[in-house]
Amino acid sequence: MTDTTSNKMWGGRFAAGPDAIMEAINASISFDQRMAAQDIAGSRAHAAMLAAQNIITDSDADAIGKGLLTVLSEIEGGTFQFSTTLEDIHMNVEARLKEVIGEPAGRLHTGRSRNDQVATDFKLWVRDQFDAAESGLLALIQALLGQAEAGADWVMPGFTHLQTAQPVTWGHHMMAYVEMFGRDLSRMRDARARMNESPLGAAALAGTSFPIDRDMTAHALGFDRPSANSLDAVSDRDFALEFLGAASICAMHLSRFAEELVIWSSAQFRFVTLSDRFSTGSSIMPQKKNPDAAELIRAKIGRIMGANVALMMVMKGLPLAYSKDMQEDKEQVFDAADNLMLALAAMEGMVKDMSANRDSLAAAAGSGFSTATDLADWLVRVLGLPFRDAHHITGSLVALAEKNGCDLPDLTLDQMKTAHDGITADVFDVLGVENSVNSRMSYGGTAPAQVRAQVARWKGIVG
Repeated sequence: MTDTTSNKMWGGRFAAGPDAIMEAINASISFDQRMAAQDIAGSRAHAAMLAAQNIITDSDADAIGKGLLTVLSEIEGGTFQFSTTLEDIHMNVEARLKEVIGEPAGRLHTGRSRNDQVATDFKLWVRDQFDAAESGLLALIQALLGQAEAGADWVMPGFTHLQTAQPVTWGHHMMAYVEMFGRDLSRMRDARARMNESPLGAAALAGTSFPIDRDMTAHALGFDRPSANSLDAVSDRDFALEFLGAASICAMHLSRFAEELVIWSSAQFRFVTLSDRFSTGSSIMPQKKNPDAAELIRAKIGRIMGANVALMMVMKGLPLAYSKDMQEDKEQVFDAADNLMLALAAMEGMVKDMSANRDSLAAAAGSGFSTATDLADWLVRVLGLPFRDAHHITGSLVALAEKNGCDLPDLTLDQMKTAHDGITADVFDVLGVENSVNSRMSYGGTAPAQVRAQVARWKGIVG
């Protein structure tokens, strides 16, 4: 008797019934084919080691090595036929290798399992992403250093709560992002160093009885050492989680910067002009120049952070060692890596191409009572007032300026003296934004000399 309810559940796509459903959920070749180069590199290293240990013959190892290069060329050339029946990249490669070289292909899998094979492939792939992220971050930092050096003494408003706070320099603001992305660079490098241990040779979970040389395969694949525990080696995905964690923080930094570029490029601010290469027009409003690249970068954090959470949820309840759940470790990492590299490249391009509008920055720097803190500091430094008293006096002068529809430097000396009789004409020296930023000479401050010193330091770090 036919179970029509079950057939409806399987649906038209799964006309063959449960076998087709199992194939669809079990196969990973649709996405893990991205690891083909890493899979073949691992197999070539493994075959060479097997021959060196007299586990297989030199002639078999030679045939395997050459055959794997043939398979790789087919994959890179787009002529390789991937099969979902063969489930994953490992079995697809091995099946094709057997067609190419025959019986020696069957000896390749001696002393290993798909468990340590996939862990090795994935580690190699993620390691490549750490290297790509490092390159992208270095390029972005260089672009920011160029902006900082050019505008080391260009005044602009600094903000807290998106309200005018104190004058800073354009160079100082750019260097804030250099520090952020510098920490991202450090995280990428740190995580890469920690993950650089080879799982190959851990086999299914317990190691192998064959006299393999794990140091040989580790070094052949650029790892620092073999992993020290076979159970951990096949079940570890910390390296992917660390990549996603570092990528999430980096994407958050990119998103913050992108938000500022969206605000700064608006007609209300006019702080920066983005190039046509990273802007779009409107289909209906001809005056529009939209910062679409920045807006899309701002959105990437959702995908990347989502990938981080998704993989954490996959791993959180798994007992040792390998479980099929771990097949769900790759798609989100692939997507996050793609989007991080794209966002880094786009941000570098925007930073290199954008023009800071110095006049608009300077005009905004002097507005919004941005030198109020300088006035309070002057009252403390010159008149010896307690800071809380100076803060109160300055607040009353800000209120007076607001009442008169002017800024602090526009008040007369007589108006200043209504708040405190000890105020002299010297106070006007600190109310200019140029004087304000030049006075901030504390280490890490916004003074142009400090900005140039930090630019020089970072040039020494990144080359």
